[in-house]
Amino acid sequence: MVIVFLLVAVAALVGLHWYVWRRLVRDTTAGPGLARRVGTVVFVALPVMMVAALAAERGGAPFWLQRTLAWPGFLWLALFMYLGLALIAGELVRPLLRRFLERRGPAEAPVPPPVPLRKAETVPAGAPETAEPATGTSDTPSVPASPRLLAAPSRRLFVSRVVAGAAAATAAGTVGYGTYGVVRGPRVKRVTVPLAKLPRGAHGFRIAVVSDIHLGPVLGRGFAQKVVDTINSTQPDLIAVVGDLVDGSVKDLGPAAAPLAQLRARHGAFFVTGNHEYFSGAEQWVEEVRRLGLRPLENARVELPDFDLAGVNDIAGESEGQGPDFTKALGDRDTSRASVLLAHQPVQIHDAVEHGVDLQLSGHTHGGQLWPGNFVADLANPTLAGLERYGDTQLYVSRGAGAWGPPTRVGAPSDITVVELASRQA
Repeated sequence: MVIVFLLVAVAALVGLHWYVWRRLVRDTTAGPGLARRVGTVVFVALPVMMVAALAAERGGAPFWLQRTLAWPGFLWLALFMYLGLALIAGELVRPLLRRFLERRGPAEAPVPPPVPLRKAETVPAGAPETAEPATGTSDTPSVPASPRLLAAPSRRLFVSRVVAGAAAATAAGTVGYGTYGVVRGPRVKRVTVPLAKLPRGAHGFRIAVVSDIHLGPVLGRGFAQKVVDTINSTQPDLIAVVGDLVDGSVKDLGPAAAPLAQLRARHGAFFVTGNHEYFSGAEQWVEEVRRLGLRPLENARVELPDFDLAGVNDIAGESEGQGPDFTKALGDRDTSRASVLLAHQPVQIHDAVEHGVDLQLSGHTHGGQLWPGNFVADLANPTLAGLERYGDTQLYVSRGAGAWGPPTRVGAPSDITVVELASRQA
């Protein structure tokens, strides 16, 4: 089944690339030539780099190779997606544009009625026969070619170029703006969450929630510094890093993660694993973040003065015998105290409800990251982004600070959320 799935995926990828190549390259060039050859080379090289970038990251290729392939390969993934969407939309515009141009074009020349040939004249006996000259006048008038018919090939080429140009401009603008939104760093979002059990003295307690930073071959130390500076600027009481910090090993990304040592909060910074940590050496990263001054919560709980803070491992850890254990983290706590749970994936909310958690803080979804991917992500998660209630438990899902794959977001801006706890006794 895996082989069949891979074959279908490869066939679909090749077919979609052929369609985009046809509309952008073949249909916009008058014939074989330099422009078509260059366009074809581009449409072969970039998909190869895209597949190679994905394989290099997951296969643990040398980090220099990952970085070489990542930017062009991952950006092509986003650009290709929006080129395809724009060209499909262009299929609806294409016939309308052709019809508009036909109406504005020159009228078709009238075809004159056929003229009967003259009867042959009698030639006097002995007179020399004369041949009709090859050029000159004739009794049968010539029929001029239709200007509309002559213009049809150039009109088709013009329509193809207009649609392709509009699609390319739309896709490039969308990806460019979405990439700028990621590279400039996340913006701060503020949410107030009332908790029934929170004592009056904790009213206004601020938790800076950051998820899905995804340090890797694209987003490195400079991006990590922006995230740290943004968090510290909010002056939080506590910092919660809720998974997917990295895409790579400590050996390759240790220097990129170093700015995390600068995080400052009155009650400290805490960390739970995400699924990508288990692709990157989770045990080593747990030790690294501890060395940087963060406190990992591996199915554990800490009793703060006014509420309990717990954290569980990500579901992906089950394959390594390190999955979430809600009983270990929450089983013996004082249920009269308010509780806040750090859990990477929103689907863990159901276990949180069973264990009487007041608030779960999660990430993982990226808010869909690339529209229309948000519709798929929404189907796979109980909450895509924002605050929702499940029984007596509230769930807040951050869109995340970084991006996975293409360093691009469309319709799902990155964020660092300051969750302000509110006491109903205040």
